[in-house]
Amino acid sequence: NMSSFRKALKSRQKNHHERSQPGFRKQLGLLEKKKDYKLRADDYHKKQNTLAALRKKALEKNPDEFYFKMISSPLQDGVHVIKKTKEVEEVTEEQKKMMRTQDINYVEMKRVAEVKKIERLKGELHLLDAESKPKNKHTFFVDSKKEVHSFNLADHLNTAPELVDRVYNRPTLETLETKRIQGAVDPRALGKLAKQRKHQYKILSQRIDREKKMFVISQKIQTRKDLQDKCKKVKVKKETTSTSAIYKFEAKRKR
Repeated sequence: NMSSFRKALKSRQKNHHERSQPGFRKQLGLLEKKKDYKLRADDYHKKQNTLAALRKKALEKNPDEFYFKMISSPLQDGVHVIKKTKEVEEVTEEQKKMMRTQDINYVEMKRVAEVKKIERLKGELHLLDAESKPKNKHTFFVDSKKEVHSFNLADHLNTAPELVDRVYNRPTLETLETKRIQGAVDPRALGKLAKQRKHQYKILSQRIDREKKMFVISQKIQTRKDLQDKCKKVKVKKETTSTSAIYKFEAKRKR
């Protein structure tokens, strides 16, 4: 049969190979094949089409056009540079290191420990003479303007003039006469106690800041764990250094 003979003859044909660069033209480099020409031609036409589209866009541009990116991305050496605000940074280097090396359970445990230490310090200090504490206002009412000019705060509070400015441990004159004063009364000792109290407030402030940082790290780790679930979600608020990102997840019915 002639058809079977043709098939057998066709199966024994060799694949066609394009010739290589002749030996006397080796200094010219590799001989370009059709596949190389095709890639070069496609790249050339792609660039030409891009340039044509940009020319058309420039011709049709409205000269009065304005958008807010013009303000936030000024030109620097011919390149648009977007201005970065302080809140653009989403995660600090310390937070990245903590989230990579520690688990959420460990961070939460350390945060709870800080909360307990803060409560204990607050119980010891009672926020006495704290700089961040709002100043109390105590208004006294009198019947006439004459009493305003002759008003004596020490007499009204029935205490010594030296103790008027104290907001705590301010005994009356009767207490001073009948009972013995306990505690330090020497100015040097009082100054030392005030210095120790100020140091304790500084430690308290540092612990409060550390607890806030731990809380933010814990929230960010939990958010990243929640994002691993395969469900529809929409970002409501971007992540910052002080807050984690907020997502709205699709409600799922539990079976």
